[in-house]
Amino acid sequence: MIAARAGLAALAAAGTLATTLPAAQAEGTVNIYSYRQPFLIQPLLDAFTEKTGIETEVLFLDKGLEDRIAAEGSNSPADVILTVDIGRLMNAKEKGITQTVEDETVNSEIPSEFRDPEGHWFGVTTRGRVVYASKERVEQDTITYEELADPKWKGKICMRSGQHNYNIALFASMIAHHGEEKAEEWMKGLKANLARKPSGNDRAQAQAIYAGECDLGIGNTYYVGLMINNEKEPEQKDWAASMKVLFPNSEDRGTHVNISGMAMAKHAPNRDNALELMRFLGSSEAQSIYAETNYEYPVLPGATVSETVQSFGKIKPDSLPLAEIAKNRKAASEMVDRVGLDDGPAS
Repeated sequence: MIAARAGLAALAAAGTLATTLPAAQAEGTVNIYSYRQPFLIQPLLDAFTEKTGIETEVLFLDKGLEDRIAAEGSNSPADVILTVDIGRLMNAKEKGITQTVEDETVNSEIPSEFRDPEGHWFGVTTRGRVVYASKERVEQDTITYEELADPKWKGKICMRSGQHNYNIALFASMIAHHGEEKAEEWMKGLKANLARKPSGNDRAQAQAIYAGECDLGIGNTYYVGLMINNEKEPEQKDWAASMKVLFPNSEDRGTHVNISGMAMAKHAPNRDNALELMRFLGSSEAQSIYAETNYEYPVLPGATVSETVQSFGKIKPDSLPLAEIAKNRKAASEMVDRVGLDDGPAS
């Protein structure tokens, strides 16, 4: 135990954003390794502790979480992994740092399209990959992903790097629906319509719309909620007010959604407590808290959606299982490079 604790302390010292966890197998505790910042999940964890009496300890990393758990091996104190994006959940599974969870409660709460068929990961909330559109310059209120390649949008679209996980998941869904050949032609059209070289984060695309640099941007729904309610940087409220949210393909297959998710660590020392947390995160109570705090959509049908999120409009999620979409991630990444998407529009 002492050796395990010493190893963990050394690793924590190496990561500037990490908090030190207690020794493994602390009674009445569940240890969480998280890509989500602690303040975003604290309301959930407080509710969990109040309900179960089980204390939580969180280690936050903004990168390298999977590699860290792999390096810790069987001495890892990690019980539950919390992360965003299907890519990171698949990466954790592929690195062999998760274990199968076959639990009737968890499976009944979380729809099959939002969980791994083999039980290695489970969605907790979803976010739509939508189109931000200028209220002033875009008259239409509906759009499709396919339309983003229409020449009528030439010089009018902004986006972050095509290699970002959120865009890779979207492109993987295009491959899943259309095949590689058609998806690549579509991506070439998207590239031709860019107003500038892809850069910044999703909020930067909203800022560019506000500044008149582009008419459309590609971004996640929850960033809109974060901007609308940003008291520390009130200029972001103006960015959000200048645009409307369009849910692509709402009249046919539905809008591409990604997930924030959870997995049980392979060597979870507090497995029973970890399972209790996973059951709680799938419950209606937790789903509503998580969705309210992070401006996301619950995966549990019927769970409460925040008023801010409801103000965006109604989302019809693409029903294609995320596990099927994730199979195309590598092809999507290679396509981004092949097309030269991140080079921006041709001169």
